Amino acid sequence: MPRSRTPVRPRAGAGRIPPPPPPSVEILDIAFRRASLANPHGRTKPERDRRRAHLKIVRSGATVTRQLQSILRSFERPPLGDLDLSLVRTRFGEGIFERSMQRVRRAIERIRGLQRESERTLARAEGFEQYGEEIRRFYGRLSSHVREVDPDLVRLAEVRRFLRQRPRLDPAVPTVAIAGFPNVGKSALVAALSTARPRVADFPFTTLAIEVGHADLGFDRWQILDTPGVLGRTGKANPAEAEAETAVRRGATIVLFVIDPSGESGYTVEEQEALLDRWRRELPGRPFLVTESKADLHERRVGGRLRTSIRTGEGIDALRAALAELTPPPPAPAPEPDSVALSEDERSEERMGRRSRPRARAPAD
Repeated sequence: MPRSRTPVRPRAGAGRIPPPPPPSVEILDIAFRRASLANPHGRTKPERDRRRAHLKIVRSGATVTRQLQSILRSFERPPLGDLDLSLVRTRFGEGIFERSMQRVRRAIERIRGLQRESERTLARAEGFEQYGEEIRRFYGRLSSHVREVDPDLVRLAEVRRFLRQRPRLDPAVPTVAIAGFPNVGKSALVAALSTARPRVADFPFTTLAIEVGHADLGFDRWQILDTPGVLGRTGKANPAEAEAETAVRRGATIVLFVIDPSGESGYTVEEQEALLDRWRRELPGRPFLVTESKADLHERRVGGRLRTSIRTGEGIDALRAALAELTPPPPAPAPEPDSVALSEDERSEERMGRRSRPRARAPAD
């Protein structure tokens, strides 16, 4: 009689991908590796030991602050526009991004203060052991300051990935935000008017994030913004709807509101008109242009409104002409940014590098 084998249970966690290390691991690894390469010149061994200790402190501190500053500059140069900031606040929460940026700035200030303190202590130290003790103390406190902002660095990386998946609008170019309920033909209209090629399908919420294309309307260049569908639910919007509302409020020079009277979208005309009325009340002074889509599937409903059909091409040229008539005056040019000066850490490291270089000897007679 064959023996029955006991099934082997897989180990807990087997096959799972381990989480990535926190950002501080890579930042500190680069800083300490660069500091370990310090090889200063000096006439005597004590002089070389002191300069090596000094260079390790300066290089590691400067390398960390430069990496943290690089993260901040990715959001500051060029600065985030009003739409970008609003999208970030809508997705991550009010003030979350700003608090993370401020914590990283404070970490940079603390590291600089720690570096100045260690340089003063090192100037009073004597002997190889005291140099090594000060380096270990500096490395430990430097590591603590960087690890404290690990959650903020992770959050800023998430914000950066989020923004990379969204278009960056040019504030000097007027923007048409095409908005309305889901499945009313917004994406097909964007493809007909601009260079964008959004996904078009016969089901709602095909578009889950804003997309941008460009169009020449008359003598002007326009940005055509495709937005996710909005159901008009106050306080109950999903992330895609919230992003669309933010784009309409913060990114649109003109709102092209699309209404589908054919019934194919699954939403009544009354629901769509209610959303249009609410936006008009909440955005006084914002130009709205309304078009009825899928004109080949229904009769004219409201006199004077534009009617468009992607299948037959009806009304597309008239819509282009109507948008061209609404061209706003160009904004005033933005001031040129000032030239970037060397940071305090870069100047300190440059001075140390000059001191460490051997002086050229005068030729013998």
